[in-house]
Amino acid sequence: MKTTDWFTSWFNTPYYHILYKHRNDADAQLFMQNLVSFLKLPKTAHIADLPCGKGRHAIYLNSLGYQVTGGDLSENSIAHAKKYENETLSFEVWDMRNPLENTYDAVFNLFTSFGYFDDKQDDLMVLKGMKKGLKKNGYLVLDFLNVIKTKNTLVSSETKEIDGITFHISREIKDGFIQKHIRFKADNEDHSYTEKVKFLDKTTLHQYFEEVGLKIVHTFGDYHLNEFDAQESNRLILIAQ
Repeated sequence: MKTTDWFTSWFNTPYYHILYKHRNDADAQLFMQNLVSFLKLPKTAHIADLPCGKGRHAIYLNSLGYQVTGGDLSENSIAHAKKYENETLSFEVWDMRNPLENTYDAVFNLFTSFGYFDDKQDDLMVLKGMKKGLKKNGYLVLDFLNVIKTKNTLVSSETKEIDGITFHISREIKDGFIQKHIRFKADNEDHSYTEKVKFLDKTTLHQYFEEVGLKIVHTFGDYHLNEFDAQESNRLILIAQ
């Protein structure tokens, strides 16, 4: 793993979790309920959540009765998630470019956890690895942002104060990426990080899936599983087999 990958440093800091501590768990849980119901996943299903962060989706899916395995590159996130492990819920440090074993009825890639890499081949490697993890007739779910609406509604700069830290945030679309620059002072030090997500529209993602032999069978535009609209939808949710 290259130390220059932005996510290896930023995701493993306590400040990342402070900035995003107010993420909406109700939305996440609604999405999981709607998803497993739509896919008609039996309670015997084994689901992989990759990358899983601190495990909020995985923990909730497990509470619904599913066996869940969560993987994430951040050691801090996995250390937190492991507190919730039980006989049917497990977590491990995992680079999503590594292939999964073909033991899963579904693999979930949630909350825009794709398109991080400069090299397209790395993104394709992620999809190939997830495909390899699926049992026959298993589902891959990729929950991505709708880049068209994001471009049209981009907030170029804002300031957030959380837990006594003032985060200065600016956004731009540059070099094929949606970039989010985050600056703040904490623990008597100046910090600066940049999040980068590739500008992948529906057509491009379809091409990615086709290249690795995945067939998209459903497309949705939000966590209520409404139809996707390029101008209005907040999300681009692809379900493939």
